[in-house]
Amino acid sequence: MSTLGGYDPQAGRSAHEADKPTLIPVPSLLRSLLSDHLDPGYAAAAAARAADGNGRTWWQASMWQICGALVIAAVFAAAVAQARSTAPGVRETQHVLAGSVKSAQATTNDATAQRNALAAQVDTERRSRLEGDERGQQLLGSLDQANFAAAATPVIGPGLTITVTDPGMSKDLTDVSKERLPGNKQVILDRDLQLLVNSLWVSGAEAISVGGVRIGPNVTIRQAGGGILVDNQPISSPYVILAVGPPHAMQDVFDRSPGLQRLRLLEISYGVGVNVSSGDGLTLPAGSVRDVNFAKRIGP
Repeated sequence: MSTLGGYDPQAGRSAHEADKPTLIPVPSLLRSLLSDHLDPGYAAAAAARAADGNGRTWWQASMWQICGALVIAAVFAAAVAQARSTAPGVRETQHVLAGSVKSAQATTNDATAQRNALAAQVDTERRSRLEGDERGQQLLGSLDQANFAAAATPVIGPGLTITVTDPGMSKDLTDVSKERLPGNKQVILDRDLQLLVNSLWVSGAEAISVGGVRIGPNVTIRQAGGGILVDNQPISSPYVILAVGPPHAMQDVFDRSPGLQRLRLLEISYGVGVNVSSGDGLTLPAGSVRDVNFAKRIGP
């Protein structure tokens, strides 16, 4: 007889079955699952870890954490040192750039003043030569009409003044749900001013300026980041729009215009300041004149 796993070879046999072939019992899978809860290998690994942990001190177990903290501290220290070393150079570069911008602005202003003075001299000379006869006077009348249509001459007269104030960071706009654009406190956008200007033209305005910039041919009102550019010149709140024309007739139409309706909606929803008034003696500057290089007559 032979045994396997320490089991009795007669297990499961009665006395009258002694002459039958010997059964070699094997452990049943169910018995193994119920009796052996942990594989011997797991127990050996746990014992090895316990023995290894008992032989280590606290600082040895935390050595990698300490090394990582030292590396991070060294990186931050190097970054701070580099920032401090480059800060003077950055400030100097900023001063140089600011000086260059101011110098360029001064040069531009001088050139603009010189251009205006020369244009005035040309206009004076032209009038003195053309006013002597009837044909010259007709030419001057046509030139005046063309310059007015091109917004090339300053205008003084009665009209409407519309002042639009962006609430910005005021208390009326503390709730983020009131942001017209996510993450942006600016409420007045370029399309609002565009609609406002178009409504004033429809209302009968003869000349318009926005933020001190005359609106004429090829003049655009567009958004540039957080600012608004009129003819590539930045303007800021409060936005003052002047419209020269018959005040009462203009206001009657303008009160029902889409431009003013949108402003009133922004006033209710976001706290935008809107003020419309009429007055006399509004002064609008001349706009920039662009040279026409090529012209072609359309039609017969």
